[in-house]
Amino acid sequence: MPGPFDPRDDKAYHEWRRRKLAARPPSLEALAVEVPDPRRPGAALGAVRAACARANACLVRFPRPLSKEELRAFAALLGLRRLDRNPCADEDAVTSLRVREGGPHRGYIPYSDRPLSWHTDGYYNPPERTVRAFVLHCVRPAAEGGESLLMDHELAYIDLRDGDPALVEALMAPDAMTIPPNEAPEATREARTGPVLWVEDGRLRLRYTARGRNVVWKDDPLVRAAAERLRTLPERRPEWVLRRRLRPGETLVTANVLHARTGFRDGADGGRLLYRARYHDAIDTAGEAGTERELRRCSG
Repeated sequence: MPGPFDPRDDKAYHEWRRRKLAARPPSLEALAVEVPDPRRPGAALGAVRAACARANACLVRFPRPLSKEELRAFAALLGLRRLDRNPCADEDAVTSLRVREGGPHRGYIPYSDRPLSWHTDGYYNPPERTVRAFVLHCVRPAAEGGESLLMDHELAYIDLRDGDPALVEALMAPDAMTIPPNEAPEATREARTGPVLWVEDGRLRLRYTARGRNVVWKDDPLVRAAAERLRTLPERRPEWVLRRRLRPGETLVTANVLHARTGFRDGADGGRLLYRARYHDAIDTAGEAGTERELRRCSG
């Protein structure tokens, strides 16, 4: 269907682009919503939806760190119920992100204190397990560092399309990017080939990693040019990068936007601990899914 994400529909694109850039938040603070009681968010829930509709992300502040059950119940109010069960997640499919040196987490950067490059979650998943949203909740920050960096993938689309609409079409090709198979015993998976950009139910989706290893770009000049433009985007558009060193109780709710993490150093308090929940559902920005009754049902 024609629309702002159709490379041939210039009229719709330029009108949407004008509104999108006018609404662009200057910082994550501009997307912050205070939720005093996670079990009875009341009008705050509408503010969370509005922030996500505006910038595909929201910074939710709870007065204390939540349990994983409370976090899942709150996410359900936003239409987020179908958790992505990745191999390194906990038994309840919510991942405890902290430094882990052995076992199935060994060698995976999210479970180390090293910087994490720009990516979207689940870029190696098959289409039926597309990650459309994730929630990142801070229980305990690092002693130093561990800053979260976000960039709205719709802004990345604007940068690509303003450069050359052909770059957008190249990344929409069904064979634009391939993630080679993983043969690790604890996380075996087949090669995943698919588009980088696509439109689903009128929403733009992005599947991406800035890693130089374990990714194969289509041997096409336009695809390579688009990949390079994405790689350099945070450096060229630093004003589009939202930054936050999460504090206890703070939570990022995002439509799986581009994100990265700085390196960090743990202290003697048990180390940095965040809960991450990945969802196959899209964030319900219209308020059709979340009700107080649903919250009570999901929280048992």
